Amino acid sequence: MSRLRNEIHSERIPAPDAESTAIAALGYLAARPDLLERLFTLSGMSPGDLAAGAGDPDTLGAILDFVLADEPVLLAFCEDAGLAPEAVMRARARLPGAPVWE
Repeated sequence: MSRLRNEIHSERIPAPDAESTAIAALGYLAARPDLLERLFTLSGMSPGDLAAGAGDPDTLGAILDFVLADEPVLLAFCEDAGLAPEAVMRARARLPGAPVWE
């Protein structure tokens, strides 16, 4: 197992914390229509899909995937939310469909 994977999984984050992080990311994106539109374009989700799945762990994982895929977005979200980027990575690791970082 890689060092990064060990660091991500070394701190247990309860599911509500991971979900709260993703919901905070959704709020961040919702306040920025250009980013929200990019999320829709890249994910294939519609606004209705997002609204219907906003509490679904799979959808929340997709939101964190989107944020983690763009470093400037990740850093801006982290600054806005008062989080370290590693906390977002750990939150993503706790939701379904998380990539395996090896």
